[in-house]
Amino acid sequence: MQQQQLQGRQKLYDDIRSRHLSPLWEVLHSLVPKQPATPCVPALWRYREVRPYLMQAGKLITAEEAVRRVLILENPALPGRASITQSLFAGLQLILPGEIAPVHRHVQSALRFVIEGKGAYTAVGGERTTMHPGDFIITPSWQWHDHGNDGIDGVSEPVVWLDGLDIPMIRFFDAGFAENDDSAKSQAVSRPEGSSYARFGANMAPVGYASRTLTSPIFSYPYGRTREALHALSREQALDAWHGVKLRYINPTTGGWAMPTIGTSMQLLPKGFASKPYRSTDGTVYCVTEGAGTVRVGGEQFGFGPRDIFVVPSWTAASFAAGEDAVLFSFSDRPVHEALGILREERQN
Repeated sequence: MQQQQLQGRQKLYDDIRSRHLSPLWEVLHSLVPKQPATPCVPALWRYREVRPYLMQAGKLITAEEAVRRVLILENPALPGRASITQSLFAGLQLILPGEIAPVHRHVQSALRFVIEGKGAYTAVGGERTTMHPGDFIITPSWQWHDHGNDGIDGVSEPVVWLDGLDIPMIRFFDAGFAENDDSAKSQAVSRPEGSSYARFGANMAPVGYASRTLTSPIFSYPYGRTREALHALSREQALDAWHGVKLRYINPTTGGWAMPTIGTSMQLLPKGFASKPYRSTDGTVYCVTEGAGTVRVGGEQFGFGPRDIFVVPSWTAASFAAGEDAVLFSFSDRPVHEALGILREERQN
């Protein structure tokens, strides 16, 4: 290219920059890549290493002061962005005996996956549910909710759960709203515990029911029932070569995902099972409910045990090997991929 042409091109770029214009041809290949090129990296957080910091935070910051006492799980490649993938937030929340995390609501949809302890509750829309390890609990968009730790059966102990939210997704759309309820620390309970499950948990719905939300009317999915279903299927059907036995949580009134922006699943990897590599465009966060094994994610290999958390970035192949029966909870932004028609997955050999 001649010097005169180079100078002319540079002058064009300088002139258009002052008018907030830029040349597409300089960045086209990065904007429209041949395949996903996520900045996220595989990562694993060992619960036994994270827990002491969480308990230290419990001594230094009250639940009321923090509003939500949470340690964010940041993807190492996304520092300062409060994101575990580009579209999802994950964090570990602690509530101590006698504490209340006060009432608020927000546009962001949230899930709670209970990791440790008993005696805490979550209240959503006037109904409480007692939290047990392995339970999957939903806080729908713009629903009042609070948490507390009253103890149960005379036992009071710290309770920890994994928070998953679509915060980065809502931030991308500039659609975030939030509101505090300053009238009370906890909301008034208007329905008995288990009410939502009683009405909708038997693949039935009250006559005349019309949903006003895209979220499941069941907001608490007990682990006992989930575990029973996984083990029943493991005895009755052949294992999937890529997933073992995997079930997704659904909205019983639609058959769709339980949450509109976050897809949640639970899978069983029987002892000795080794999966074939699988990848998809939805980056996925895993939490180990039971058991131990290894996961190879791209070029990384992690050994995992109970309560550990790890992330598989978009379009990164992952394969599992179970040293003992392992149960994994996971969540991703798959419902959004499906709704937009951009989901792609690949089962490798």
